[in-house]
Amino acid sequence: MCVCVSPFLQVPAVTLTANIIWFPDTFLIAKVPAAAKLMDKKSLQAIRAQRDTYLQQRAQTLTKDVQSYYVFVTSWMMKMESILSKDHKSDKLADDLNSRCNVFVQGILYRPMTKTSVKALCRLVELLKAVEHTFHRRSMVVADSVSHITQQLQSQALNAIGTAKKRVISDKKYSEQRLDVLSSLVLAENALSGPSTKERRLVVSLALCVGTQLKTFKDEELLPLQLVLKKLDLISELRERVKLQCDCSFLYWHRAVFPIYLDDVYDNAVDAARIHYMFSALRDSVLSMLYAKHMELCDQLLESYDKEIMDVFKEHLLDKLCKEIEKDLRLSVHTHLKLDDRNPFKVGMKDLKLCLYMHAHRFVLERTYVTHYLDKTFYNLTTVALHDWATYSEMRNLATQRYGLTMTEAHLPSQTLEQGLDVLEIMRNIHVFVSRYLYNLNNQVNFTYQFLRKKFYIFSQFMYDEHIKSRLIKDIRFFRETKDQSDQKYPFERAEKFNRGIRKLGITPDGQSYLDQFRQLISQIGNAMGYVRMIRSGGLHCCSSAIRFVPDLEDIVNFEELVKEEGLSEETQRAASVLDSVLGDLTSNSAEGTEYFKMLVAVFAPEFRSAKNMHLRNFYMIVPPLTVNFVEHSISCKEKLNKKNKSGAAFTDDGFAMGVAYILKLLDQYLEFDSLHWFQAVRDKYKKEMNAVVKEQNVQSASQDEKLLQTMNLTQKRLDIYLQEFELLHFSLSSARIFFRADKTAAEETQEKKDKEEAAKAGGASDGSTPTDPASK
Repeated sequence: MCVCVSPFLQVPAVTLTANIIWFPDTFLIAKVPAAAKLMDKKSLQAIRAQRDTYLQQRAQTLTKDVQSYYVFVTSWMMKMESILSKDHKSDKLADDLNSRCNVFVQGILYRPMTKTSVKALCRLVELLKAVEHTFHRRSMVVADSVSHITQQLQSQALNAIGTAKKRVISDKKYSEQRLDVLSSLVLAENALSGPSTKERRLVVSLALCVGTQLKTFKDEELLPLQLVLKKLDLISELRERVKLQCDCSFLYWHRAVFPIYLDDVYDNAVDAARIHYMFSALRDSVLSMLYAKHMELCDQLLESYDKEIMDVFKEHLLDKLCKEIEKDLRLSVHTHLKLDDRNPFKVGMKDLKLCLYMHAHRFVLERTYVTHYLDKTFYNLTTVALHDWATYSEMRNLATQRYGLTMTEAHLPSQTLEQGLDVLEIMRNIHVFVSRYLYNLNNQVNFTYQFLRKKFYIFSQFMYDEHIKSRLIKDIRFFRETKDQSDQKYPFERAEKFNRGIRKLGITPDGQSYLDQFRQLISQIGNAMGYVRMIRSGGLHCCSSAIRFVPDLEDIVNFEELVKEEGLSEETQRAASVLDSVLGDLTSNSAEGTEYFKMLVAVFAPEFRSAKNMHLRNFYMIVPPLTVNFVEHSISCKEKLNKKNKSGAAFTDDGFAMGVAYILKLLDQYLEFDSLHWFQAVRDKYKKEMNAVVKEQNVQSASQDEKLLQTMNLTQKRLDIYLQEFELLHFSLSSARIFFRADKTAAEETQEKKDKEEAAKAGGASDGSTPTDPASK
């Protein structure tokens, strides 16, 4: 009874193939009834108890075993890389081949396979594929080394057999048995003298079975020979043995471990780079599927297997990774809300970037998958809430910086999260907006007709006022009489005197003079134009983005006619008609938006230049006092920026320059204003004063009067600030004049328009005249 039960206790189970396990006791009881009678219940229970005990022991020691195997395999891989990377040296060739042989053999043996713990099993599978990949990666060097190692081992075996053969020949006694031994040794030598094929090695093994009789080999000679032949078998079948020992096709029957493995990889992202070993192991099952007989086409089985693996991969790793990265980006962008404690020392930190560079599957790039998910999510969420576009744009930038993802621009209409003015609200209250809006010339501009009409009415009333009109006529007469003495420059002192004189006419409760209010009026006109142009520029930008695919705006093909000529279907003709309509709208919108300032001037210019508004022609003379007033106001606003109470503080108001340039164009007074050489006079005046201060500083430097020197420094600084403000205003005004083609007068523009009309008529007449057909005569 003992003899029968003990093998069952030593071998609890045998894996035949795939997931088919053979239990010896169960098999004997089922197939050999006589054996069942010989075994009592106590023996059967002992066998089952031993099986459970064996399983528990293996489960307990598995983690420790896996760790030792992991260290062993990694050290072996490093040895393999190190030895195969060395250069050959002729004097150490034998030692080198021996070490290579030992490493190769070491890599084939000691390959454990256990199925008791999922994570440990998967780690062992990774180790197996790591061994296989090491051999594959160095396959060229291994193949070269195998041939040399084989020759060396054959040489060692031949030397040992040669020694034994000499010993047999030296014995002069003749016998048939001795002759057979000698013949077998000669046969072994002949077999070892050629390529190390399987048949030759079998012949050597059989020959030595006879050749080792009669104590042909000494004990110290036989053991090394057997070891050499064993190595020769292993080295000769190295590729086949590595493939066989590292074959993981059994995983097909244990696919349930894959989700658990992926969860472990995701939780421990540091080891994510080893996932390609698991996919390599899963690929081993493909070869068996090609020979499947239970399906008509093997491709169906392969597609089903591939879909199952990829679905699990996406569900347990990629989708989790996508959501985690999205959550990280969202929390990072909303850090200011303090939604969660993100201190890595308290809550830990996972480097998700490592999961983006796993290269688990050659057809699935984790980085591309995550990028597509984020692009789709950000796009869909932006379409639902357009006001969040800035948040998702920031998340895109953060994804690029933190994870190296190449994000796609959404190309959706941009709105804002800032609590600024709403466009529709501004249009409803344009009069309130322009009184508070400070236009910056560097940001784009435009206007609205009805509002300008009202403002120009107030403008005309101011210019018609007797106090203003009389002062301007007096200044015009003065400049004409004294321009030769003043080098054709309007005196700065005259503009300052005008500015101070207006204040004597009275001021408002908030301390503003009539000239201050007139300056504000002009700034509001410029700001209104600036705002409308800004809106129009946005429309043109969108229009140009849509029309950029049209090759030639001047020559657009009529698609509907072409489709009808080809006799295509009605649906195609309707589609071509819609396309023609869209192209027509885009072209007209693009053309209309290019000369809107010209249209603006054309609307008001005739009225401004008419005889009944002669009082407006004095406007160019009020511009110098206005600039003085504007510069004082601008400096005052900028100084308020550094104060605690910033009411009325500002750093730019290009609406004034825009308004002045526009009104000068309406009155066709660019030449009259330029004749004043106003900004040159300002520049000369301040440079003269600055030079005087410098000379005074040089004179007073010897007196060592600190208070006086400090006063002079402040004076020089104030003159620098005023000169800089006038220069900035000059540049802004020059830039604003470009919008209205300041290089042409009204007469020149009228003549240019007539020339174009005549040219167009002449071109039309030439196109309409056709040569007479001689045949008709």
